[in-house]
Amino acid sequence: VELRSKENGAHIRRIALYARRLARLADLTPEEVEIITAASPMHDIGKVVIPDRILNKPGPLDAPEWAVMKSHAEEGHNLLANPRFPLLQVGAEIALSHHERWDGSGYPRGLSGEAIPRSARIVAIVDVFDALLSARPYKAAWPLERVLAEMAAQRGRHFDPELLDLLLLHAEQFHEIFTVNPNI
Repeated sequence: VELRSKENGAHIRRIALYARRLARLADLTPEEVEIITAASPMHDIGKVVIPDRILNKPGPLDAPEWAVMKSHAEEGHNLLANPRFPLLQVGAEIALSHHERWDGSGYPRGLSGEAIPRSARIVAIVDVFDALLSARPYKAAWPLERVLAEMAAQRGRHFDPELLDLLLLHAEQFHEIFTVNPNI
């Protein structure tokens, strides 16, 4: 994915670091923290099957392109699903569910609330945090204050309220991860 996407390895490293921090703040066990840390960089592995013309399009996607892009969640799950390896199980769970929304309006399954795996709820928060702070082919980077305001507005809609509150309360720690791991 790193080789094909305009996003780079710094995004993937930051996702692992953010996920570790948020999992620790949420008082997950040390084993759960380590598994989420290791599995979280796999969240977008399904993008390997997305055509470059869609993956790197500099503007908004049209409806058919968006349908193809959304398929990356299920494709990632299919690539990683392996019941013999707990790390891959969690990676598959995150890949499949990191675009679900707390209010049920996400994809691919329309899960809501605690039906969304906690690992995916963590990655959903940190992925959006990083995406909004970062310049992408289709948007400019946002300043931290705007990122935090937008995320707070999505509390209980897009994001698990309790997990989001932890990120907002410790925003300076998450922003530091962003600043010390810049895009190359």
